[in-house]
Amino acid sequence: MGIVGRSAIVTKPNESVRLIVTTFIGVVFGFLIGASFPTLPLAKLNVPSSLLPSINLSYNEDKNSTFLNALSAPKGNRNTSTEAKKLNNTSKIWVPSNPRGAEILPPAIVAAESDFYLRRLWGVPSEDLTIKQKYLVTFTVGYDQRHNIDAAVKKFSENFTILLFHYDGRTTEWNEFEWSKRAIHVSALKQTKWWYAKRFLYPDIVAPYDYIFIWDEDLGVEHFNAEEYIKLVRKHALEISQPGLEPDWGLTWQMTKRRGDREAHKEPEEKPSWCADSNSPPCAAFVEIMAPVFSRDAWRCVWHLIQNDLVHGWGLDFALQKCVEPAHEKIGVIDAQWIVHQTVPSLGNQGEAENGKAPWQGVRERCRREWKMFQNRVANAEKAYYTSMGIDPLNSTAR
Repeated sequence: MGIVGRSAIVTKPNESVRLIVTTFIGVVFGFLIGASFPTLPLAKLNVPSSLLPSINLSYNEDKNSTFLNALSAPKGNRNTSTEAKKLNNTSKIWVPSNPRGAEILPPAIVAAESDFYLRRLWGVPSEDLTIKQKYLVTFTVGYDQRHNIDAAVKKFSENFTILLFHYDGRTTEWNEFEWSKRAIHVSALKQTKWWYAKRFLYPDIVAPYDYIFIWDEDLGVEHFNAEEYIKLVRKHALEISQPGLEPDWGLTWQMTKRRGDREAHKEPEEKPSWCADSNSPPCAAFVEIMAPVFSRDAWRCVWHLIQNDLVHGWGLDFALQKCVEPAHEKIGVIDAQWIVHQTVPSLGNQGEAENGKAPWQGVRERCRREWKMFQNRVANAEKAYYTSMGIDPLNSTAR
């Protein structure tokens, strides 16, 4: 009995070692066999679902495939796969060249510009437009001047989009004119054309148009044709222009007076004492704000020059030269197509009587006050810029 007990004590360790070695070899052998065969997805095994734990089979399949591929792939490919996976998990669209606020959009979907083209509520979008107008003309109007505007609009061909800004709030009455039904109407009580221009003629909205006309309502156009005017603007390479003014009506500046012996003029013809420089306003590089015409590029600059709180635009015509270079060559007057300024004080009557003054007097005072404010803002802005650049603002050569 004692011998048997001693024998059991002696042999037990040998059996334990043998069991451990056998198990280890089996695990290694099984792993090598499994790695040498194609992966068989668990989902394809004909195993009763009751015998499998509640797990995501597709996830395990992907995980096992990735693991086995990683074992069999060369080291270089393994690194590439890892980097690609990181890129897919962390990549976001970011395009700095996109418009501000749209950097997270793919460039191909960004629609940075728009237009005033009217579209249908039905049909195929690509068939909406039978013509895309190349030019834009805007009039700031009251209903009382409807017949004058009717005559003016008829001077503009179908190549022009017509946009009316209504300062008196009356819009539907204009439907008596056939052309009004295809025009764009924007209404805000007692506002000027520069208030409208700043808010509705944003450069990316009017980008499809080669030229933008921003005109008053009291212009006689008997001797004007818009298509012929555009031809002359192109011929004389004008970025900012206006038609010549009939000398006997509503003339303020000699520069804008029509000259009957030429197609266009840019050179000065004003009182010498009024101009420190013969190439500067109002002797040159100057048109008035009643009937200006801007190229697309010039308007993009001028729009930024318009101040939000200054609505009459007095003084703006003296600053237009800042938006083209050289201004005395690219700003001019088309003499062969001329207009008459009828000087109808309709907008002045939109003011309010205060302190015993007539409505138009308050409007005129506001015009002068804005002009002074605008001059000061431009001067202060230029001074601040030159000072920041370490340049003496008084040095004319730095301007």
